[in-house]
Amino acid sequence: MTPSLGPAKRAGSGSGSPASAAGRWSDLDRPPLNAAALRRALLRPGSLWTSLDVVPSVDSTNSDLARRAPDLPEGAVLVAEEQTAGRGRLDRTWSAPARSGIFVSVLLKPAVPVQRLAWLPLLTGVAAATALARAAGVDTALKWPNDLLVHVGKGADKEERKAGGILAERAAEHGVVVGLGLNVTLRADELPVPTAGSLALADAVCTDRDPLLRAVLRSLEEWYRRWTAADGDPAASGLQEAYAAGCATLGRTVRAELPGDRALTGEAVAVDGDGRLVVATADGGREAVGAGDIVHLRPAG
Repeated sequence: MTPSLGPAKRAGSGSGSPASAAGRWSDLDRPPLNAAALRRALLRPGSLWTSLDVVPSVDSTNSDLARRAPDLPEGAVLVAEEQTAGRGRLDRTWSAPARSGIFVSVLLKPAVPVQRLAWLPLLTGVAAATALARAAGVDTALKWPNDLLVHVGKGADKEERKAGGILAERAAEHGVVVGLGLNVTLRADELPVPTAGSLALADAVCTDRDPLLRAVLRSLEEWYRRWTAADGDPAASGLQEAYAAGCATLGRTVRAELPGDRALTGEAVAVDGDGRLVVATADGGREAVGAGDIVHLRPAG
């Protein structure tokens, strides 16, 4: 689920101010982001983040940031109040009402071995889950390879719902664009599918998108610096251990639908050093599958 910026809708420093948004508000529970305050908080000397744009609407933040990547340094951040063509892995669609979520993409240029780039979406998941636990008071789990899960409901009726997703894409030789889409204030009658959720439906203590976005970007910077300092090594950076600890997929029996109408069923037992899911099958074998090989990953049965 990516976010993207529209070329003719670039917003300046006042793009997040209530005055500039006047006339566009239809829901006072969903005020626009304060771009100037976000810049003051995040664009500091020595920070990973080098620019931050908030735009009213865009097709996909990932697509737009990728188009502009040749002219941008590492650390460019693009946030949209609304995505008209948000997408996730395998070009699946992602939709949500304007200002109901966080739709953000960042441009990263990690100097790590190319085979370790597969860890970027997993790293982003760890960073987001860590930030949301602190800032929103929501226990966020990770579904391999790129989903954020929350619990919605009470007691025995509580169920796991997808509240967010991550998409990492190469921008040719100009780096990697990583997008995060997160449902924040989405109400039950606004859910695109019954399996979707939001921070509000998970009883978050905070649904103010400004502090949530700051928390996510600060956590992402922390994990990214740790990972790149270890030359992208997921074990040495602690990333592999952190991902396994927060991954709801591990320990469950799953059915992986693969290209060519092939299916793999077994227990998800580990995430290996290349970021692949290791599945133990009934015949005693083990098979590692990469995110690019999976069409669908579902609980078996």
